[in-house]
Amino acid sequence: MTDSPKDKLTTRVKKIAGQVAGIERMLDEKRYCVDILNQIAAVRSALDSLGVELLTRHLENCVLGQGSDKQHDSAKPMSQQQLLDEVKTALSRFLK
Repeated sequence: MTDSPKDKLTTRVKKIAGQVAGIERMLDEKRYCVDILNQIAAVRSALDSLGVELLTRHLENCVLGQGSDKQHDSAKPMSQQQLLDEVKTALSRFLK
């Protein structure tokens, strides 16, 4: 049995939460600063990867899939300009 796309995202979020909890434990244990910084870098990378996956799915299902059977259930009907503006806003927030 394969996991649904939502289940895969949820699993990734739980792993990231575990990594963040690990950083807290490392701080409590007064671990070496560079080790903690390495773990922070790993969390950033995992979050970036998750963000790219979500952005890709948004483009596939909410932008390109608008009006088709691939459209996300929660997607709002928008004009092409509104969709473009939404993508620009999402990208600018994600890339900060």
